[in-house]
Amino acid sequence: MTITFITGANKGIGRETARRLIACGHTVLLGARDRERGEEAAAALGARFVPIDVTDDASVAAAAADVAEREGRIDVLINNAGVQGPFGDPGDLTAADARAVLDVNVVGVVRTTTAFLPLLRRSDDPVIINVSSGMGSLAFTHDPGRTESLVAVPLYASSKAALTMLTTQYAKGLKGMRVNAADPGYTATDINGHSGSQTVTEGTDAIVVLATEGPGAGTGRFVDRHGEIAWS
Repeated sequence: MTITFITGANKGIGRETARRLIACGHTVLLGARDRERGEEAAAALGARFVPIDVTDDASVAAAAADVAEREGRIDVLINNAGVQGPFGDPGDLTAADARAVLDVNVVGVVRTTTAFLPLLRRSDDPVIINVSSGMGSLAFTHDPGRTESLVAVPLYASSKAALTMLTTQYAKGLKGMRVNAADPGYTATDINGHSGSQTVTEGTDAIVVLATEGPGAGTGRFVDRHGEIAWS
């Protein structure tokens, strides 16, 4: 049975991904920073809750140790935890704002991936999925026909651009693993005040596809619910 660990999974895209993968037969380990919400979500879905704060070295190490003791391996790691940070006038941004966003959206991915690599290496078909965004695409954010060009979220967009590049580098360097990025699209979640045009189920389509592909599927890809998109 496929064992999947998802960060930031107590609500929104993470929770819906957990629900759908459980329906596909995965054993899902639901990672979340908030214990009460995480336990409630896990109980409702039939997952196992694992506390994890991706900004804290000790928390991430404890989560990996917990999984090592209980399950012994994971097959899929979904780095979903993310924050938006301030939007609007870039002149109001502070260094503290930047650190807070990057620590979750980029450094948190590195921290979590490194801690869980020994567990992934025990899998016959290890997979890493980084939940990125079209907001990190230079092409999308410069295309007046796309929603991504209509808003200014400097730190979020910059962090997702970094995450997509990080994904390509992991894909090159982690031999024997599939490492891909998923763009959920403009999905109605807390991060955008539920203003997105897609349902949360539609927003998880790309993640679910990447998590359920068989051995031999490609690595180093950027995928949305309509298929593969260019790295740009």
